[in-house]
Amino acid sequence: MRVCISGAVSYIGIQIAKHLLSNPEAFQVAEVDVSQPWKPEVFAGFDAVIHVAGIAHQKETAENRELYTTVNRDLALEVARAAKANGVKQFVFFSSMSVYGKNIGHIDASTQPAPNTAYGISKWEAEHGLAQLADERFRVAVLRPPLVYGRGCRGNYPRLAALAKHLPVFPKVNNQRSMLYIGTLCSFVQSLLESGEGGLYFPQNREYVSTNALMTEVARNHGKRICLLPGFGWLLKLLEGKVLLVGKVFGSLTYDQSMSDAFRPADELEFAATIEQTEAH
Repeated sequence: MRVCISGAVSYIGIQIAKHLLSNPEAFQVAEVDVSQPWKPEVFAGFDAVIHVAGIAHQKETAENRELYTTVNRDLALEVARAAKANGVKQFVFFSSMSVYGKNIGHIDASTQPAPNTAYGISKWEAEHGLAQLADERFRVAVLRPPLVYGRGCRGNYPRLAALAKHLPVFPKVNNQRSMLYIGTLCSFVQSLLESGEGGLYFPQNREYVSTNALMTEVARNHGKRICLLPGFGWLLKLLEGKVLLVGKVFGSLTYDQSMSDAFRPADELEFAATIEQTEAH
């Protein structure tokens, strides 16, 4: 299978490429940097395109709001149209949990998207446009992953990991988060490509993760120990819906596990093992 990844400097794209290339008898992989000038014909001859190009992890301002639309929506649709015109059979688009507009809560199959950030809105609008391009000869698969982590990742995980390496104490909190280890995501994508299917997918770890478990495991992998202080739960619960950072760190945000049954890897690592690999020196 010939696979093209659009988004040459994306962390997820790089990891997926490495994973697929480890099976050279089954996959040929090329990467296209769509942040530079490109021609539609670049996608000719490929069976599938995985679109990971986009902007995220930037502070949103009035000045850069339009950039989210241009890159996350318009570029995605431009690439998809080019892929379809050149005979690509499957288009895999990385959307986000952010389309739900939730900082805390539980998402199930009946939960409707309601994005409230420029990032989430741009991803949701891209999904709408891609749905109009999909047909029997051009399958569109949309992924809405939660926080993705792994060795060398970007975003919120390395910020929490840095705290875990340096803080001797941390508030004890009973929360749950949906998370997705990069190795699990790569295995999911491989199975999705092999199926040739379109549709909407919610890959996540089999286990929900608490902030305390995450901090404790990261610290342990660096020969440190964090003391978890009880007594802050009531205050954090009060603030989690009012202060964005508190909600992201201490609140619960989960996908119902029943949403993630498709293409689950049979050999998925335990959470502790994923942190060990992520923090490996």
